[in-house]
Amino acid sequence: MTAPGRRTPGRTLGEPIAICGPSAGWSRVRADLDRHGAAVLCARQDDWRPEGAGARRLRALLGRDWERYRELTHPKARTRFAASRVLLKFAAAAALGVRPQSVELGYGLTGRPCLRGYDGLHISLSHTDDLLLVGLAGDGTIGVDAERSDRVLYGSGLGRHMCTPYEAQRIEALPAAERNPALLRLWTLKEAYSKAIGLGMLFPFTDFGFSPDGAPTDVLRPDGTPGTVGAWAFHTVSFAGRYTLGVAVGDAGFGRTADLAAATALDPVIVDALVAALDEDEPQAR
Repeated sequence: MTAPGRRTPGRTLGEPIAICGPSAGWSRVRADLDRHGAAVLCARQDDWRPEGAGARRLRALLGRDWERYRELTHPKARTRFAASRVLLKFAAAAALGVRPQSVELGYGLTGRPCLRGYDGLHISLSHTDDLLLVGLAGDGTIGVDAERSDRVLYGSGLGRHMCTPYEAQRIEALPAAERNPALLRLWTLKEAYSKAIGLGMLFPFTDFGFSPDGAPTDVLRPDGTPGTVGAWAFHTVSFAGRYTLGVAVGDAGFGRTADLAAATALDPVIVDALVAALDEDEPQAR
């Protein structure tokens, strides 16, 4: 994992977990959630192609997304949609201790995925080329983004549309060979952060930024002054020598969730109180 510079204490991140299909070992997912509060999973799309599941099982796995899948007309888009959703459901199921078919996805106004009926686990999804990327977090919200490490951003004019004045000035001060990697790192972090807060591209990338020449610990205002202090942890990760991953994990302020399992998500005391209240409201049998 590559993330130079200091880290916020207790806000570490494990190495990306390579998942080679539904039958892969999932123990590291729970282990990373327990240790770091977040987990990042990487998979090849070909290992999750929908044809391998069969139409009947695929329909059960996709659930409410089945109709959306059927409406997609482009074969590549259909394959990527199904593969990414099935991977996301298997990952969430591993964290929650349930069957993948029981996991239902919902979507916010900007398309950000969430788990219907369960808000103790936050999820994020990204893809590029054949890579599928999933982020899970129990401490707070999470956003992930993936780009090819050889993607050229510097010099294409994109910097003028994605950099704050502070970032642009700092990037130009870097040695020439470091400018494109720095811009690529900024892009993935901005994508990850905007996904995590649920705004996506509605939040202009020129309105917030990061330090281009070190591991970011805060979101910066356009002039380079801190915009957030201690509420977020940011990571830049290299995967398979080909991809740059950006990860943003927010701190909800409620501390570490000790057990994400769906079966133990409710406090037994609260459950007993609810059952007792319902019993009291039941009409007496005549």
